[in-house]
Amino acid sequence: MGFCSRALGQGISEEERASKYPSLEEAMPACAKDLIETQQKLEDYFKDMQDLEFTIQDGKLWLLQTRNGKRTGAAMVKIAMDMLREGVIDEKTVLKRMEPQKLDELLHPVFDKKAMKEAKVVAKGLPASPGAATGMIVFFADDAEEWAEKRKKVILVRIETSPEDLRGMNVAQGILTARGGMTSHAAVVARGMGKCCVSGAGEIKVDYKARTLEMGGHIYKEGDWISLNGSTGEVYDGQVNTVDADLSGDFAKIMELAEKYTKMDVRTNADTPKDAAVARKFGAKGIGLCRTEHMFFEGDRIKAMREMILSKDEEGRREALKKLLPMQRQDFEGIFMAMDGFGVTIRLLDPPLHEFVPHQLATQKELAAEMGLSIEEVKLACDSLEEFNPMLGHRGCRLGCTYPELTEMRARAIIEAALDAKAKGAKVIPEIMVPLVGIVEELKMQAAIIHQTAEKVFSERNDQIEYKVGTMIEVPRAALTADKIAEVADFFSFGTNDLTQMTFGFSRDDAGKFLKIYQEKGILKNDPFAILDQQGVGQLVRMGTEKGRATKPKLKVGICGEHGGEPSSVKFCASLNMNYVSCSPYRVPIARVAAAQAAIED
Repeated sequence: MGFCSRALGQGISEEERASKYPSLEEAMPACAKDLIETQQKLEDYFKDMQDLEFTIQDGKLWLLQTRNGKRTGAAMVKIAMDMLREGVIDEKTVLKRMEPQKLDELLHPVFDKKAMKEAKVVAKGLPASPGAATGMIVFFADDAEEWAEKRKKVILVRIETSPEDLRGMNVAQGILTARGGMTSHAAVVARGMGKCCVSGAGEIKVDYKARTLEMGGHIYKEGDWISLNGSTGEVYDGQVNTVDADLSGDFAKIMELAEKYTKMDVRTNADTPKDAAVARKFGAKGIGLCRTEHMFFEGDRIKAMREMILSKDEEGRREALKKLLPMQRQDFEGIFMAMDGFGVTIRLLDPPLHEFVPHQLATQKELAAEMGLSIEEVKLACDSLEEFNPMLGHRGCRLGCTYPELTEMRARAIIEAALDAKAKGAKVIPEIMVPLVGIVEELKMQAAIIHQTAEKVFSERNDQIEYKVGTMIEVPRAALTADKIAEVADFFSFGTNDLTQMTFGFSRDDAGKFLKIYQEKGILKNDPFAILDQQGVGQLVRMGTEKGRATKPKLKVGICGEHGGEPSSVKFCASLNMNYVSCSPYRVPIARVAAAQAAIED
């Protein structure tokens, strides 16, 4: 019937079609009947759609092979749910039939199928954050905001992104970077936003001064249209139309089944009340990672942060932190309210301080004028923060140990926000996480500051709330000495992004340059930043979990690196009896199905 329709559409009459292009039913009715009956027998036997290969010789049907048919994410869900309704398979089989990663296709905009037939690929990078996006090229975050205010669709193109690009990333349809891997700043932030992103497209050339992008043998100017496929890493020339996702119907029923059978909770990595609300809609049971540093890059916040960094003494730092306190308190209260009834893990300041100061002379001059300092003083202070290897430098708990007032302000903001949310009727479960601990004494020092600050707030407010203090296990030494660290920590959360980086000795921002070659040559089967290395990094996770629970049997353990949304990694975590995995909001459904599969397979 389909062929008949196509023939008529091409101006071929039914008479000509029947004589020149007969269907199998018309040409060989007996063989057609055998084929249909055989197909039905096989699908009844395997209880699944079959992809058949056959031939006909001397009027006889020969079956060459059969296998379960390939299908899109939407087809996967529909076929399984149809079979469930027909009583062909049961609920557990429905979940087993799911390929969790394919659910991504249902959560984000996708390209129109007709438009894709004419789409021209001009570059390829890493599929850093799924979905489809089309828009006009802009190179700077400020321009992205300005264009978005005029209701223009934009794609933010950067050599690599930094926290200063957050506002531009937020308004862009998608992000394209020349550098960076699957756990680069652009990739992690984009996944958290549910924003399409292609990172590490090393073949593209970005010229900020000329405001041009060279790829596919063509030079694109600011304002030219391009399209991104964050699920494949492909970049297309021009405007390719997109179609919005639909999360109702069978998809919602799959999520109900996942909830019914799972044993391990799925939390989310969320930095704003908006992200928290999206994740909760997808079924997240709490926040496993709230990155507080992302809150510092708006308006007066970055000014106060820079004032704190450039202060010459503790008194000056405390004055600047007083300005940040009410802003932080408001942020945390919004997140607590959005996650009413569920745990919220808030990570103390993690990145090195150089990420918060300007590095261009023009912005340094502006900062000098604002703070009443000379340009030389500002330049010297900014230069002094530069490190040869900042990811192994002065960051995480090392900042808190050097500047205790930083930890004190954060702890006060969290506890005050929790009490404010409690007063509004919310059930609040704050979990304060100290990052980058490698020595138990670091955690002891930070925990003491947190507890002292909490007691002060309780006394001032004449009210109190239960809270936990734990740590992120992301330094190999922390996993090796987890029994000692568990004496102080109320919970562990494995930060597998940094743990992978430090275990392999691979820079997570630069490794994309050679990891593809490693995979092609068989040195590595998978990108270890995308799929947890169970043989190496996984053994540290196992050791840390077992050692921690040897000291504290009921120790809450979770994972908050991006591996928390990758199915095989989720199942590994379930095998260790972790309490939860945490991932970006738009990966929550994937993790939920993977966790349910792990429970069924156990």
